[in-house]
Amino acid sequence: MRTNKFYGRDWISPELNYSKEEWESLIRLAEELKTRFALNEDTSNILDGQTLYAMFFNSSLRTRSTFATGIQQLGGNYIELEPGKTYTPARKGYEIPYKTERVSDVARVLSRTGDAIAIRMYGKASHWIYGFAHETLKEFAHWSDIPIINMEDDVFHPCQALADMLTIKEKFHDLKKKKFVISWAYSGSVEKPYAVPQSAALAPSLLGMDVVLARPKGFELDPMVTQKCKEYAQQNNSSFEETDDMEAAFENAHVVYPKSWGARNYFAQYDKNGNKTKEADLEGMKALFEKNKDWICDEEKMKLIDKNGIYMHCLPADRDMEVTDPVIDGPQSVVFDEAENRLHAQKAIMALLMGGRL
Repeated sequence: MRTNKFYGRDWISPELNYSKEEWESLIRLAEELKTRFALNEDTSNILDGQTLYAMFFNSSLRTRSTFATGIQQLGGNYIELEPGKTYTPARKGYEIPYKTERVSDVARVLSRTGDAIAIRMYGKASHWIYGFAHETLKEFAHWSDIPIINMEDDVFHPCQALADMLTIKEKFHDLKKKKFVISWAYSGSVEKPYAVPQSAALAPSLLGMDVVLARPKGFELDPMVTQKCKEYAQQNNSSFEETDDMEAAFENAHVVYPKSWGARNYFAQYDKNGNKTKEADLEGMKALFEKNKDWICDEEKMKLIDKNGIYMHCLPADRDMEVTDPVIDGPQSVVFDEAENRLHAQKAIMALLMGGRL
């Protein structure tokens, strides 16, 4: 095992606490690992014998399959500890006797036998309290002696963001002066977390792209996120702006990323002690969604973007709601490149954080 400046670090909110240069290093390593995979080179010595524990509180296709495949391609072991089949990790005040186990105990046990812990948690699993899952991952990190990897929580999805940035780098090579649009889009479900859009605003801003956040009134992101995007834009001599006009945002864009997310003001509200101060208003949020059904990525809107522009989505996409079939299945769509790049981006994360032989 070799150590490096990434070794032993957590990957929970790297959009905030990893530097631009560190993101670029991860992208370069992901590119290298992807090339080695294409050439059928053996990479099983990189994490030979190391173990990744994975916990999914939510359903998953791409994240689950690519982490499992990736750690095995690097020579490591993948062990899934499904909450409910094992004792479900719980924070103080949310425990159920003989069904849950305190996060502090779970983290310390797994630290003795594994090399990293990867967790996905949001939505119902976090009681729809914004930030609850993110704080749970931070509590794991406090008690764990091995890296904690955020496979998506209720604030960030950094694994998806790294794969997205890798995909854009492949298509355009240079990110500077490229216009990236993260846009709200309609869905028939209101239970949509903020993780993807918030990471999809922060990561390109950190890397120097010109970012536009398009959303109807009521679908604003966390003010902390938008403020950080503005700071990154100032540091990079780039731009960040918000608009409630989807068509205007799409004009001359190099990348469009239409994705649904919820309206946070309609979720239940809690005070710092975990006491509910406001009930969820899902009917009110549903009405706000239905009011904006025209926020769909269709062929007419795609005509507005740069002639070499691309359509992106983390998947699964709500077809005929967020996007039409001709767009997602069309020549400008790179959604399956994104999905493929989850494998190589996550191999880069694991290799560096777990001290792989590179």
